[in-house]
Amino acid sequence: MAATKKKAVRKAKKGERIRQVAAIPFRLTAGGDFEVMLVTSRTTQRFIVPKGWPMKGKSGRKAATIEAMEEAGVLGKTLKQPAGTYSYWKRLANNFIRVDVIVYLLEVTEELANWQEARRRQRAWLAPADAAMLIDEPDLSTLVATLTIPKQAPIDAA
Repeated sequence: MAATKKKAVRKAKKGERIRQVAAIPFRLTAGGDFEVMLVTSRTTQRFIVPKGWPMKGKSGRKAATIEAMEEAGVLGKTLKQPAGTYSYWKRLANNFIRVDVIVYLLEVTEELANWQEARRRQRAWLAPADAAMLIDEPDLSTLVATLTIPKQAPIDAA
């Protein structure tokens, strides 16, 4: 991923927009409501959603699914259509760059007890309104607060 990040930073320095992909893991409760999973960031421990750089040879949906497995330790089915987008300022060593993020919903079918970043991150299941209050990025917070799960969603394994 380091090469992809370096390429994105070069693009940002030229004034080009750069993008990432993200997954919002969700599950349905026994009462018919839904919850979303947030994870903490590695450095600041702020609550975020699993996200990362696009992966060569993989669709955005597949890359988001992989990020959810690596960062949140969840497996599931990712909806075909993006749930939305948001933008944020990514902190780098010497500056900030603007990043546009395409977000996919991931219906969780399995939570792993051990996963790649388990020692660096915490995860939490929350109602969307509660999750939105914990998220610092305004655009992501709004997306999560207004999130709806499509009825009879066409879900495909990514």
